[in-house]
Amino acid sequence: MAAKPKDKIKAKENKTAEYKINWMPEPEEHDYPAAGSYLNLIYDPKLTTSFVEKLKLAEMTTFKAKDIFRASSLSLLGVSNSHVKKDQKKILNGQPISPLLLVRDKALGKVIIADGYHRLCSVYSFDEDAVIPCKIV
Repeated sequence: MAAKPKDKIKAKENKTAEYKINWMPEPEEHDYPAAGSYLNLIYDPKLTTSFVEKLKLAEMTTFKAKDIFRASSLSLLGVSNSHVKKDQKKILNGQPISPLLLVRDKALGKVIIADGYHRLCSVYSFDEDAVIPCKIV
C-alpha cells in the first residue's frame, strides 16, 4: 500500500540529509510587496519602504532554521496549516522555494520575518538544523 503524502512528510522529518530542499537563488519579485504589506502593520510607511528597498539590495546569506525561530520569538505553525502543507508538498516534489526576507528590529531585540514564515515552518518540519538562504537588513 502506497504511503499517503502526510505519511511521507512524517517519514522525512529531521532527515534533510536524505531529502534535498531546493532553494531559488533569489527571492521572488512578489515577495518584496508581500514583505512590505506585513511590515506596514508594524512600522510606518516610510520606514517600511526603506526596509523593502534595502532588502532588494541586500546580499544573500544563510541561517539555521532553529536560529531564525529563536531570534524571531515566533512559534512554529503546525503541519495542519494550509500554507505550510503547500510548501511541504513543494519540498517533497523537489520544487524550489523562495528564500526568506528578514528585518532586524534592534529596539525589540528580535528578527522580523517579513516574508517566508510558512516556508520556514515547512523547512523546520523536515530539519530544524536546515540552512536557510535569506536576505536580512
